[in-house]
Parts: sequence; structure tokens; C-alpha cells
Amino acid sequence: MLILSLDTSTTVCSVALHKDGVLLGCHELYTERTSAAMLTTLISNVVQQTGHELNQLNAVAVAKGPGSYTGLRIGVSTAKGLCFALDKPLLAINTLAALAAQVRSYFPTDYVLCPMIDARRMEVYCALYTTEGEEIKPTWAQIIDDNSFNEWLIQSPVVFFGDGAAKCRALLGEQTNAIFPDVNVVPSARTVGQLATHAFSENQFENLATFEPFYLKDFMTTQPKKAVL
Repeated sequence: MLILSLDTSTTVCSVALHKDGVLLGCHELYTERTSAAMLTTLISNVVQQTGHELNQLNAVAVAKGPGSYTGLRIGVSTAKGLCFALDKPLLAINTLAALAAQVRSYFPTDYVLCPMIDARRMEVYCALYTTEGEEIKPTWAQIIDDNSFNEWLIQSPVVFFGDGAAKCRALLGEQTNAIFPDVNVVPSARTVGQLATHAFSENQFENLATFEPFYLKDFMTTQPKKAVL
């Protein structure tokens, strides 16, 4: 089972190749904005440097979001393009689930994991998971204030991580059950591929014709001001 995984949901452009769940190679770029050309270059490098060809793939996996509107659009369109061209199935993995998978083994089973992706102002995209990977609360947009996550913090330690956790730390960092690891945890195709291996075995494939990124919220644009005559 050879799976190519892509994650462009934040400022990391990440590509990984897994065979039967084992990581063969991974290339990552930390940049302010992902481009389609940048992503296709990483794909070519990972596949070639591991001694494989694209037509050997069994599936393509992509981090579906939430995250950057532009990044998600590039990642999903590239993944769908590969699937159409190669006649391969598409697997879609929640970005926050893949983020949580990076830290699961480092904390006791009674801890709750809360991956966070930075959104506008004091808002984050987040979800809650057990250290065994079970989803406790599905993805939602949370505006951070002094009372955020109180219902969880009174029950058990909660680990906050990801690029949105800094907002939370400023307000909740003094609470005993609020845990903020001193490491920078960013989304990666490495764990997208791990979760995609299980999804493949469960035949959790997406409909190529209808699949869209999980933006969570509508993309907001500002209207240009009319010129004063």
C-alpha cells in the first residue's frame, strides 16, 4: 500500500510517502504562502528520491482542513488532479486529527488533546481528542476568553498546541490543568499519511467529483471601495 500525502493547510507545505504505514520520505517547506509549483516540486522530489513513480501509488491523501483557505484550495486541487490523472482514490484527513496524532504518545491516557489552528483575531479552529485518537468534540471555531474550555479543564488536564495555542496560553496559562508544551507542533504530511493508511484499510475514500476542502467558515473578502468621482 503506497500512499502519497499532502498537507498545505497552514504555512507548512508538506509532502510524505508511506508504504504500508511506514514513512519512506518527507519534504517540508516553512513558508508564508504555498504555491502549486512549490507543492508539485516537493511531490516530484519525494517520489523520485524514494525510488518510486507516481503510477505506483495506491492512493493520494490530503489534509482537508480546517486551515488557510488558499493553502487548502491548492492542496485539495493538486490531490484531486493527481487522482484523476492516475485513476487513484482520494483520502481526506482532518488537519486537527493529524496534528493531534503527533503528540498522542507523549501524554497520559487521562489527558485531553486540543490541537489549535490560528484564525482571525482571538479565534482558533480546534477539536478535542483522547490520547488514543478518539474524537471527544468535533472541529469548531472558538473565540478565546477567560472562560474558554472551563468545562474540560475542571475535569482533566488539557494539552493545547498548534499555532493557535499562544492566544489561549495568554489567558489560560495560569490554570493548573492547562498544559502548553514548549515545542512548536505544526501540521505535517507525516501524520496525514499515518491516518490515511487506516482510512485506506477502511475504504474511506472521497467522491472525486464532489469533494471540497473543509473550510469550516466561509472565506471572507473585503469589497474594494468605489472611487470618488
